[in-house]
Amino acid sequence: MASRALIASLRDRVEIEDLLTLYCTAIDSRDLDLLDRVFTPDAVIDYTRSGGPRDELPAIRAWLARVLQPFVLLQHMVSNFVIETEGDHGTSVCSFFNPMGLPGPDGGVQTTFYGGFYRDRLVRTPAGWRICERVNDQRYPHGGPVARTPTVG
Repeated sequence: MASRALIASLRDRVEIEDLLTLYCTAIDSRDLDLLDRVFTPDAVIDYTRSGGPRDELPAIRAWLARVLQPFVLLQHMVSNFVIETEGDHGTSVCSFFNPMGLPGPDGGVQTTFYGGFYRDRLVRTPAGWRICERVNDQRYPHGGPVARTPTVG
């Protein structure tokens, strides 16, 4: 019996890590429709630490489409996962490192590195694990120009 519980726990962890990575793929590819596979439809997402709004998914999707537009470089990486589940609910905290680049005056790219933590509440749905609440706990920008528009850590 213990091995079934362990396998179920490991399966949940892998699915949640994949979910957290899919968020990065959605943002970096600007395929914001993928966010429907990351968040519940009524998810509350808080970008206030990076100069953005705290709102539900439809408003956040519209905001992301607007603020990502000027960036020519987007790369989100997540690591150091702390995932806890109990039944169909869970929490996760992971570190993010996020280089973002704007066009430079010389034709190059001026890159700023952002870092912090994603703090999530999770729920298991019939379609799999989804984030029902996310707090983007951005801790720093480093190097390059800090964008005049809000950033997406």
